[in-house]
Amino acid sequence: MIFPPLFETRMRRLLDAEYAALFEPWDQPLSVRGLRINTLKTTPSQFEGVFAYAMQHTVFCENGRVTDAVFRAGSDPLHHAGAYYMQEPSAMSAVTVLAPQPGERVLDLCAAPGGKSTQIAAALQGQGLLWANEYVPNRARILLQNIERCGVRNSVVSCGDTVHVANALPEWFDAVLADVPCSGEGMFRKEPEAIPEWSEDNVFLCAQRSREILDNAAACVRPGGRLVISTCTFAPEENECAVIRFLHDHPDFSLVPIDVPFGRAAFEPDRILAFLPSELHAFAQSVDTAACRRIFPLDGGEGHFIALLHRDGNGGMSAAPFEPSRKDTHAVLGETLYHECFTDTPCGTFATFGNTVHLLPPEFPQTRGINILSAGVPVAELCGERTLRTEPTHAAFQAAVGCRRLLDLPLTDPRVTVFLHGEEIACDKSGFTGVAVNGILTGFGKASGGKLKNRYPKGLRLLK
Repeated sequence: MIFPPLFETRMRRLLDAEYAALFEPWDQPLSVRGLRINTLKTTPSQFEGVFAYAMQHTVFCENGRVTDAVFRAGSDPLHHAGAYYMQEPSAMSAVTVLAPQPGERVLDLCAAPGGKSTQIAAALQGQGLLWANEYVPNRARILLQNIERCGVRNSVVSCGDTVHVANALPEWFDAVLADVPCSGEGMFRKEPEAIPEWSEDNVFLCAQRSREILDNAAACVRPGGRLVISTCTFAPEENECAVIRFLHDHPDFSLVPIDVPFGRAAFEPDRILAFLPSELHAFAQSVDTAACRRIFPLDGGEGHFIALLHRDGNGGMSAAPFEPSRKDTHAVLGETLYHECFTDTPCGTFATFGNTVHLLPPEFPQTRGINILSAGVPVAELCGERTLRTEPTHAAFQAAVGCRRLLDLPLTDPRVTVFLHGEEIACDKSGFTGVAVNGILTGFGKASGGKLKNRYPKGLRLLK
């Protein structure tokens, strides 16, 4: 693999004699692809029993696996069902270090396309709240699609600058993940087209931009809470140097040593002084940057950096719970439809936004100044001009715990592919009916007369 000369000079300056060994795997083609089993929709044993490819565990995540590099998920019904998420193995490491616990409020501040957000959601097990924010609108929509596909019930997806979240919910989150935008050096093997676009100026720009994002991330962490900073780059300016500057600016945070079976200790201050502004040299000597973690190609994954920080104190700010409008009569229609379609007792509040009734998670706060794309599960669409009626949503069935009417098809049933094409299939039910593949819900339709009229979203359908 041929790198820009300045990139190679910088890496040799940083790594010295280790350079050749750490980057040797980059001269070999990728032999595996990573995926993470989504335990919101299936169990590891259930998934392994139906997935057609051989898999091996990866050290980066308990439910992470690697499979043959030739595998493509696009047409796999299990992927459409949200049974797994395609994710670079070492990209799973940041959430493993963050270690979200059921019942916590967790913020993923730079969340698209959703791999880490859905990993957090699985760890929360439907309890607490996941807030996933993305600045770029197109990427935010992809994030929302992945959260819905994976059946997340207790999430909020917002699109906006990180300062808006910090201003609206200061000191509110138990844990914050700041996977900041970076120069992406660690992904050169997976995305070789990015190599000629690399520049040192972009490294400096990314480091400057991440400083503002990390300031906003810090404001969101409650006293006693934790923050994970992660990147997929090797540049010290975006890694150890960023952590040193952060600690200089935020003395109420401290580094926590990361005890995991992957990667290696990050570089100590003396190793990265040449990349650090001179005004921080003295302060850097008090920072144990080796407590952070680096992942190099030799470590079994693409390049990553992770730092775990704790905020001093206890407590945090409160946020007023969301209160639906007393005039929201449409919410009753959505709740009625929910009970007609599903067997579980809904947890949360039904509320109408536009033409959609959502089941909001109990932790959903009253907020202002944030562009929220979706909260909880959109369960019903309001339809009709003269006579109002409700139709369930695809997202409601993706997140369903139990359906009153279910057509459960084996993976090998030809009706599975026909359904994913958006066509009618044979069905002996009547009314809105969930469609599952080996017990994993993947959509729904309206059944009558021995047929199921397809409601699989057009934008998700398989092409013929």
